[in-house]
Amino acid sequence: MNLNQIHNVFFIGIGGIGMSALARYFKTIGKNVSGYDKTPSMLTDELIASGIDIHFEDRIDLISKEYYVENTLVIITPAVPVTHSQWNYFLERDYEVKKRAEVLGIITKDTFCFAVAGTHGKTTTSSILGHILFESGADVTAFVGGIVENYNSNLIGTGKTVTVVEADEFDRSFLHLYPNIACVTSMDADHLDIYGTSEEIEASFVEFANKVEDKSQLFITNELPIEGVTCAVNEEAVYKAFNVRVGNGSYVFDVQTPTETIRDIAFGLPGRHNLMNALMALAMAKTFGTSSEAIAKALASFQGIRRRFSYQIKTPNFVYIDDYAHHPTEINAVHQAVSELYPNQKVLAIFQPHLFSRTKDFADDFAKSLSLFDEVILLDIYPARELPMEGVTSQWLMNKMTSENKILVTKEDLIPSILASDVRIIVTIGAGDLGEMVPSIKNALYETI
Repeated sequence: MNLNQIHNVFFIGIGGIGMSALARYFKTIGKNVSGYDKTPSMLTDELIASGIDIHFEDRIDLISKEYYVENTLVIITPAVPVTHSQWNYFLERDYEVKKRAEVLGIITKDTFCFAVAGTHGKTTTSSILGHILFESGADVTAFVGGIVENYNSNLIGTGKTVTVVEADEFDRSFLHLYPNIACVTSMDADHLDIYGTSEEIEASFVEFANKVEDKSQLFITNELPIEGVTCAVNEEAVYKAFNVRVGNGSYVFDVQTPTETIRDIAFGLPGRHNLMNALMALAMAKTFGTSSEAIAKALASFQGIRRRFSYQIKTPNFVYIDDYAHHPTEINAVHQAVSELYPNQKVLAIFQPHLFSRTKDFADDFAKSLSLFDEVILLDIYPARELPMEGVTSQWLMNKMTSENKILVTKEDLIPSILASDVRIIVTIGAGDLGEMVPSIKNALYETI
């Protein structure tokens, strides 16, 4: 497929974080971009403000009459039901209809592609890497699964020859990519509704890793059963971060590479998991030929990602942090970071479980992770693409938790419940529509401090 011959790009599910990055990309390179989404959101608001036409009704008459078969690409998200009228309209008329991952594959095939894989850390690592390459002057476009604060966008750069992409394991999407340099940050069990078993997930990651023939271009953590260049924090590895300390609210650390020691790197994102993400990005950029000075400068200026340990309120006496964490390992990372930054202080966690299947598969681990916090407020499970499962509820999850200070509330009662707590460190956690409530929570808390 030749993208140069495409004049129009129509998105079904344009408001998704990955889909919206592609929409921004096609808009940037001069295509006519429009699309459908089920509900308005902050992301769709931003896309509309950039000049992209979006509608929220599944009606065929809302498709532009100028979108002909020979000049239009249709991109769909896996969450769209097969009964969707617009999707079926395009299929019945033999339009070019592709999944987001297939389109990323087409784009990356003709570029030098950095692919960031892993069940955790993809968005942060790819954002850091995109920022390093852009700041160093590389001709890069980075497609990111989060809004990077430095750019207020999930698209970094407008380069034609170098791409950075998240290699998403969901639906085996990453097997469509053509990576030149890649990393695997983690391989925890997830998406068991797609894979069935953790062994199947591991096999899929191995298949992805085998797409990188030169293993000196593949970066891994010490514990992964894949051949590649190892990266670790305070452990022996080919790329090793060590002498880690905290200064002026940032991590400062040294890195041993195969050829040198880079000293006193400053990096502002909290949590040891983010140090690992920064190290992976450093190793890939260094292998590409980026100078140590440019890497260190970019790491120091990286401001983070919206909904990734994102400070909403930060005063000497009150802190509110928002995070996208939706897996037990990610919740543990949030707890580790907040405990390191605010030792001996109570923490209130507000959690919205994401997907019935994920809640069912990891219920005991979720309960254990959430019980680490001093107080917990649970919301009902956000279904996303799923129908309810009998017996799988937030109440069932809460019954498994060992902590005493825990309650289950509706969205309508959430803010009053938060305000009723006297805890001064608050975190909202989850990948559902809790993120849409963050501005309201922030405003309500501001009025009390």
